[in-house]
Amino acid sequence: MTSRADKLGRMVSLVKLQLRLSEWQLAHLRQQERSLDDEQEWLVRALNDGKPPVGSSSDSIARRLNRTSVGARAVKEHASLQLDQVRRESRRVRQLEEVAKAALADKLREAEKRSLEEMTGASPAVREWTPRPASRNKT
Repeated sequence: MTSRADKLGRMVSLVKLQLRLSEWQLAHLRQQERSLDDEQEWLVRALNDGKPPVGSSSDSIARRLNRTSVGARAVKEHASLQLDQVRRESRRVRQLEEVAKAALADKLREAEKRSLEEMTGASPAVREWTPRPASRNKT
């Protein structure tokens, strides 16, 4: 039978994997955020220079800047939500680790207790196969 400590250990491993995935998603969102910010900066520079790139007009750059701004806001909002999720999962990992550590300590204490009982003969199973001392009162 699998012990409670083993089950909690597996749960901690799974929650840590979920946390790593959430952190990866947050890093990906941050990368998108940076690239959109870079694109916005480039578009603003192109509008301020007064000479749009070949094949583009000021109006098309302004529309593109507007779309980029909307996308950047959406990504920032999503990244904020993802950061909250990472924080929640991080707290959950810490809590589960504490519970798992306590369960493991209980498991080790119980094993030590059984071991001591076997050594001292206090265990019912050990008492059955150890000979009883002869009575000193012979009548």
